[in-house]
Amino acid sequence: MQIGVILPSNEIGADSSAVRRFATAAEELGFAHLVVFDHVVGRPGGDDYAGRLWREPFVLLGHLAALTSRIELATGIVILPQRQTALAAKQAAEVDLLSDGRLRLGLGVGWNPDEFDALGRDFHRRGRRLDDQIDALRDLWANERVHRSVGTADERGGAEVLDGVGLNPLPGRDIPIWIGGRSAAAHRRAVTRSDGWLSNFQQHITADRDDFVAAKASLAAAAGGELPAGFGIEVWTSPGRTDEASWADEAAEYAALGVTHLSLRTDESRQVALGPPRTLAEHLALLERYAATVPLG
Repeated sequence: MQIGVILPSNEIGADSSAVRRFATAAEELGFAHLVVFDHVVGRPGGDDYAGRLWREPFVLLGHLAALTSRIELATGIVILPQRQTALAAKQAAEVDLLSDGRLRLGLGVGWNPDEFDALGRDFHRRGRRLDDQIDALRDLWANERVHRSVGTADERGGAEVLDGVGLNPLPGRDIPIWIGGRSAAAHRRAVTRSDGWLSNFQQHITADRDDFVAAKASLAAAAGGELPAGFGIEVWTSPGRTDEASWADEAAEYAALGVTHLSLRTDESRQVALGPPRTLAEHLALLERYAATVPLG
């Protein structure tokens, strides 16, 4: 099981130097991957989760690719149905090339209709659209010329017609696609169209075990009874909520349950109102303590 970190963009804020320091420190400490999130617009004020501070994931990961050399760069998730398919394929390919093949592209359908309205796409067709988009991404990354359409003319935003066009340069590999979400549709999409599942489970394993086991069984059922070979499963954990002495046991238990990727979320103070946001130094100190306590290799 590989252990990585989630960028706490809400808490470290708009200070670009803090973002850079967090990412490079994560790599220096030996964490295996760095996860970033995606929201394009939100409503300022109130309790709108999407209205908080979010970086643009492709731009951010392209920047971090130049500052790191080993750590995997992951999105958790990009809300692809609200984006242009060919452009997203191009952006992902470019990040993968700039990072020497370190991108893991997490995708999902999203939940905020405001973003779809702002970007001119149909919120209610987002699941079907994502299925079409995943096929188009694979096609665009593998072939010099692509002949397919994404969407239909009667939906908001219309069809995207790829008529003998392609990307240049190609990424040189089939970039790993993972799917986020807990619905039956997300489970089906994950096992039939992707390389892994972003579970979004983020409590301590003692609270989530039964739900996680049930979700894994749902995935296997959607796959016809058994998960595909090499299929990945990512879970989030918040070490700041639990006793330091339990961290290694928790990681071992996740691994025993079949988790392949464990991601540390250090910004849970704002998530569950446990206190004021952490400073960058506090985030880094938590990573350092975890790396000293739990074997990362």
